[in-house]
Amino acid sequence: MNFLEERILKDGIVKEGNVLKVDSFLNHQMDIALFDEIGKEFKRRFAGKNINKILTIEASGIGIACVAAQHFHVPVVFAKKAKSINLEGEMYVAEVESFTHKCKNQVIVAQKFLSAKDHVLIIDDFLANGCALQGLIQLVQSAEAAVEGIGIVIEKGFQSGGRMIRNLGYQLESLAIVDSMDAEKGTIVFREQGNE
Repeated sequence: MNFLEERILKDGIVKEGNVLKVDSFLNHQMDIALFDEIGKEFKRRFAGKNINKILTIEASGIGIACVAAQHFHVPVVFAKKAKSINLEGEMYVAEVESFTHKCKNQVIVAQKFLSAKDHVLIIDDFLANGCALQGLIQLVQSAEAAVEGIGIVIEKGFQSGGRMIRNLGYQLESLAIVDSMDAEKGTIVFREQGNE
C-alpha cells in the first residue's frame, strides 16, 4: 500500500452514491506535504517525458498541479470554467460534464498559453467517468500540442473513465485506484498497482 492509499484509508470518508470525500487533505483543506509527495511521484512516473507545461482544471486540480510543477520546473495552466471579463484574446473551448456537480461546463484556456510547441502533462485530483479529462485533452489537441501523459491522484477504477482514456493510448498514471467502496461499511478496496 502506498502513502496515498494509507492516507485515504485514514482520512477519507465513503458516502452513498460512490462518493469518496477527501476534503480534509486533498480538495478543500490541502495537505501540502502530501502534495509534495504526490508531485515527486508524478515526476518519477513521467521522468522520461519532455514536459514543458502542466494543464489542469479549476478548482481542485490547481493546488496539486502547482506543487507538482515545482518538481518539473514548468508553468501551470488551468482551464477556467467560466469566462470572465479579464480573459482576452482567442480561446480554446471544450465542454465537460462534472460527475461531482452533475452539470455541464465549458472550460476555457487562452490560446496564448497553449501552442503547438507545448508538451503537456495533464493533472487532476479525481478520475471517474473521464469527462473532465476528455475536455482537457480536447483543449490540448485544439492547440496542436502533445499530451505527454496524464497524472491522476485518485481514480475510481469501477467507473469507465480510466479504461476509456487508456484505450485512447495515453500514459495514464493514477496514484491510487479504488476498485470498490462500501458506504455502509465504510470500506475501500484499492487495485494493486501494475494491474491497471
